[in-house]
Amino acid sequence: MSELISLLMPSLFETLYMVLVSMIFTILLGLPLGITLVVTDKNHILPNSVLNIVLSYIINITRSLPFIILMLAIIPFTRLVVGTTIGTTAAIVPLVVAATPFFARIVETSLKEVDYGVIEASIAMGASPFQIIAKVLLPEAMPSLVLGITITLISILGYSAMAGVVGGGGLGDLAVRYGYHRFQTDVMVATVVVLIIIVQITQSIGNKLSKILSKK
Repeated sequence: MSELISLLMPSLFETLYMVLVSMIFTILLGLPLGITLVVTDKNHILPNSVLNIVLSYIINITRSLPFIILMLAIIPFTRLVVGTTIGTTAAIVPLVVAATPFFARIVETSLKEVDYGVIEASIAMGASPFQIIAKVLLPEAMPSLVLGITITLISILGYSAMAGVVGGGGLGDLAVRYGYHRFQTDVMVATVVVLIIIVQITQSIGNKLSKILSKK
């Protein structure tokens, strides 16, 4: 048991590092991207059909690529950004590239659920586009956005396990090296159990936060 724990703990920390750092960058990139998709839509506060269509195409193309293929396709970009293509830090680059368009669509959906009548009232009161985004759109959509962040976080966790197959480290790498190549079933089962626990905890926290924000 102690040997199993000594194998799991470093891989668990690597996975948490990959997932949390990737999520931070995904929010920083995906949130403004999703906002732009909404506000540049027809009949919204900053309509711009050309920008909207271009961003939509880019997002759709990126989302259509399976993660393993995307990870291999952007190897030169990964090497340019972090100087290597192997390890947990290198895996963060494709994780962010894969998760950002996914999260941007979630942000877009969440913001479009906001009653446009509230936006019109803000416009009538003389609010600027930035004020509408910061004080109307985001606060009104916050419960939905929290759930979106939760879903994205769980998706990144799944991506990180796949990243381990090609040298990304973490629990996925542990499962392949010990559970698959060395036929250590206990390591494979333990890895799956740990991933399930992380998903359950993440989803529970996300649901709780969303309910708290909905009551405000």
